[in-house]
Amino acid sequence: MNEQTPLIPHEGESGRAGFHPRHFFLVLWRSSCYISSLVNVLWPFVPLALISRLFFSVSHPLWTFALSYIGMIPSANLLGFAGQELARKMPKVAGILIETTFGSIVEVILFVVLIVNHDEEDEEANLIPVIQAAILGSILTNLLLCLGICFFVGGIRHASQRFHAIVSEAGNGLLLVAAFGLLIPSAFYSALKSEARVVKLAVGAGPKIVMPLRHDEFTLGKLEDDVLQISRATSIALILSFFMYIWYCASSQHSIFDEVIEADEHRDADREADMEKPKFTATEAVVALVTSLICVTAMLILLVDEIEHVVGSGVPDQFLGLILLPLVEKAAEHLTAIDEAWDGVINVALYHCLGPSIQTALLTGPLVVIVGWALGKPMDLNFEIFMIGLLVLSILVVGNFLRDGESNWLEGALLVIVYVITAIACWFYPNPDVASSNGLQSLEMISETSTTTLHQLKQLLERL
Repeated sequence: MNEQTPLIPHEGESGRAGFHPRHFFLVLWRSSCYISSLVNVLWPFVPLALISRLFFSVSHPLWTFALSYIGMIPSANLLGFAGQELARKMPKVAGILIETTFGSIVEVILFVVLIVNHDEEDEEANLIPVIQAAILGSILTNLLLCLGICFFVGGIRHASQRFHAIVSEAGNGLLLVAAFGLLIPSAFYSALKSEARVVKLAVGAGPKIVMPLRHDEFTLGKLEDDVLQISRATSIALILSFFMYIWYCASSQHSIFDEVIEADEHRDADREADMEKPKFTATEAVVALVTSLICVTAMLILLVDEIEHVVGSGVPDQFLGLILLPLVEKAAEHLTAIDEAWDGVINVALYHCLGPSIQTALLTGPLVVIVGWALGKPMDLNFEIFMIGLLVLSILVVGNFLRDGESNWLEGALLVIVYVITAIACWFYPNPDVASSNGLQSLEMISETSTTTLHQLKQLLERL
């Protein structure tokens, strides 16, 4: 065994240079693990989605959405694999930054496409509720579904799996900080929405006219503006927290990368087999990244274009954002984590569940607020109280399961059941035109009434 070890190349070395088409497609097909390689059979759905968009988008828009949804899975899988291949060829700090960036790039593209297509003047094109649901849905999918499946799969093969406390403590602590930041704008709005005072004037037997107070009073408009400013400031603080976290992981001698993750990877039962697999060259990794980015962007644009038809067919906004979109955007990450849990590398699997949740909460979610700010669109962090409650409860449930530093199949099954219950509740949750963020709809109706009836008030006063 010792004689064969030197023949095994470094995990990031391919032994070649340049671009070789046959080798490129061989490595692409084998992917990072067996489960990921099975995803490659879905590649035909990418051109089918494009064909459906060109020829059948008017007559069969739901087919375009479905084909694009499935086509997103192999595209995102290739993006994650190519990013991983390129990161392994880089120095440690650069590798961590590259893998972190491409780990969340699908989510960033999705949120940017959504915010660009948002139109606050058109009720049917109001995509902010979908974006907000997708932000929290991405966190919940990783914490409940992906982590639950990892615990369940790992528990089937191993009676129990112990993981290092630093992984769970760092992940759970950062998620609590993120939840605090995401909760503040919603809590601020909920606490003060009843103080957004209005004056009701009844003139004779006619309709009641609703008017806000003077512009210097605490009105609905001022409250909304305050929440928007708080959301933007909070987003900057959360993004700063994320980069502090990355710097700590990349430079500290006591980071989870040095103490736990690398040691766990060396204990992987499939490590030698993985190292012997053919690998991308640096050029091939870049080609794979560019190709996957083009496919991911195209699929996401098609998805977003058909959201109006999907919602019109009866799929609730909250279910679409909280369940459907996060499932497909995180598919590659989930497959990798499940494979690691099956191989007994529970610390790495746990990090691949908690890491993306941290990225979403501290980076991609706040980033879409900043992008909306730059585009002049009022994207804020004023989430539904229902969704905030789901987030906080999920973090508490996961934190309780991580507390003892050990996992089994029962805990995994329970986390999946919690996710299923969440999905059921989201299916029956009303769309924003019925149940808007923190009762915003009722206050907006008052504001709209005051605006549209000022002329009527003037006419009534003139008659007196």
